[in-house]
Amino acid sequence: MNQLRMLRVALLAAPLLAGAGARADQASHLQEVETLFRLTQMERKVDEGIDTLLALQMRQSPELAPRESVMRGFLERNIGWQALRPDLTAMYLAAFTEEELKQMNAFYVTPIGQKVLTRVPELVEERNRLAAQRLKEHIGELQQELESAAGKQ
Repeated sequence: MNQLRMLRVALLAAPLLAGAGARADQASHLQEVETLFRLTQMERKVDEGIDTLLALQMRQSPELAPRESVMRGFLERNIGWQALRPDLTAMYLAAFTEEELKQMNAFYVTPIGQKVLTRVPELVEERNRLAAQRLKEHIGELQQELESAAGKQ
């Protein structure tokens, strides 16, 4: 009879223990996402994105300068770190396993990982400047091609 009682207790406890393990796995998975965000300076990048967007908007519409603080507040509420963090966290949890995040974090903690974080955005900027320069140099060709195509219709 003791064995039967122990079996019942074990069967009843199994789902509870499994749930505790799943919660522990979720917590460690979440911790890896938070570590990745810290290593990649995600919060700073989101904030810089707002600064860049706001500066661009001020250049395009200087008449908005007196209301820049209102716009900043709007952007921070809707696309700032605190606004995006839960959704970004969910995206990363869904996109990467805990093991993948651990491997990414192991890379980003190294000197070369930190160099990648610093240099890749700079290289993207350089690429964008190069592309803009090339387009500026060859915009006349596009205009001629468009005019030619319009004349054929």
